[in-house]
Amino acid sequence: MSLFPQDIVSAAEAIIRDFTAAGLMISTAESCTGGLISGALTEISGSSAVVDRGFVTYTNTAKIELLGVKEQTLLRFGAVSEETARQMVHGALLRSSADIAVAVTGIAGPGGGSAEKPVGLVHLAAKSRAGALIHRKMLYGDIGRGEIRLATIRTALEMVRLLLTR
Repeated sequence: MSLFPQDIVSAAEAIIRDFTAAGLMISTAESCTGGLISGALTEISGSSAVVDRGFVTYTNTAKIELLGVKEQTLLRFGAVSEETARQMVHGALLRSSADIAVAVTGIAGPGGGSAEKPVGLVHLAAKSRAGALIHRKMLYGDIGRGEIRLATIRTALEMVRLLLTR
């Protein structure tokens, strides 16, 4: 029995299988998901051959110290921004042995949203060591904290699969 819904387990299984076959490693940099992307990947037997490490950087200080996000970026654009997600994924690659990394930062609610940055806003970035980068701005809506986090995991895993095919 898994902690995650079957579609997430299936996506994680595919990533573990494909990364194992290709001899690739992955790392994650997570804010609003609090390590759940790494959790979904490590739910799969054999994931130790693929998952290098996960960074849970819930605070701005953690983003700066662990991933090298620039304080000026956080001040200018905020923690929930494309710029921060891009710096997070870059830092995850720089500070790991991964070939591909994925980063997420968002507002899972129920509080913390604003007119400019509503609950359900999530920025995701996936990047390969070869330089390919995907960014997505998702507006899941105020569908509940758990559902926003699950939707973010689904999107992150999909982005990783896309990078693998590039």
